[in-house]
Amino acid sequence: MSLTLILTHPGGAHKDELLACSLLAAVHRVPIVRREPTETDLADPTIAVVDVGGQHAPAQHNFDHHQFPADHPPICALSLVLQHLGVYEDARRFCDWLEPAEWFDTRGPIATAKWLGLDRATMSKLNSPIDITLLRRFAKTTRLEPGEPLWEILSYIGQDLLEYLRELRTRIDFVAQHAEIWTLDDHEVLFLTRTDPLPDDPSAGIDRYLESIGKSSTVAALIYPDRRGSGYGLGRHNDNPRYDFTRIEPEPDVHFAHARGFVAKTSATDIARLKELLSLAKV
Repeated sequence: MSLTLILTHPGGAHKDELLACSLLAAVHRVPIVRREPTETDLADPTIAVVDVGGQHAPAQHNFDHHQFPADHPPICALSLVLQHLGVYEDARRFCDWLEPAEWFDTRGPIATAKWLGLDRATMSKLNSPIDITLLRRFAKTTRLEPGEPLWEILSYIGQDLLEYLRELRTRIDFVAQHAEIWTLDDHEVLFLTRTDPLPDDPSAGIDRYLESIGKSSTVAALIYPDRRGSGYGLGRHNDNPRYDFTRIEPEPDVHFAHARGFVAKTSATDIARLKELLSLAKV
């Protein structure tokens, strides 16, 4: 159902409702109003009521979390909108900032700092003028219309977040479909085969894919299609010291090896030869 309005509370602005409104603005391109909701607003499914109203009713586009009990797992208005858009699980997995944002909004800065293993002063040092200005300017508004500078900035934030999550999911699914995990001695290597057509950046998503399958710490090297040639790139994963690719620089089918040894490029496409190059690069 299309929205006609996004409604959130007046007064001080926080990151969770600003980002929640940004997502909804990006999807629906409707005005954002900052005032207390009425019962009519809450009953109207064409009005999204965000971070206020005491209801979590996604079918009605009501996204408040303040009525949840004190011991409820940390979840904020942003979380509820991400759930509604079907991207929450990926956001929790791939947006490292999201869980701290949930904690900060529901538990406050002191509890969040303790959970992160930081002191309160360090938390304050992480703020930037970008955060401060966006929140301050948002707090001073009562209505934002599409076309106005601040509304457009919020919409850009929502668009970029959704595009990041959807493109990353596409990349991860591509890697899952076309990758193999080789076991070599005491470690593993990820091999991503060439496809036709080849994605613009074929190695994008590999790190997050390995995290998602619990292989981030066991995979020591990567072999992936070279986007600038017909062969493959060979690289260390997480700068694993098992491999130094300067060792294969003299090989006739290796046309580049970085001086720091973390990556090399080869025209080889035969799997047996790729494995041989790995063996030669092993420290």
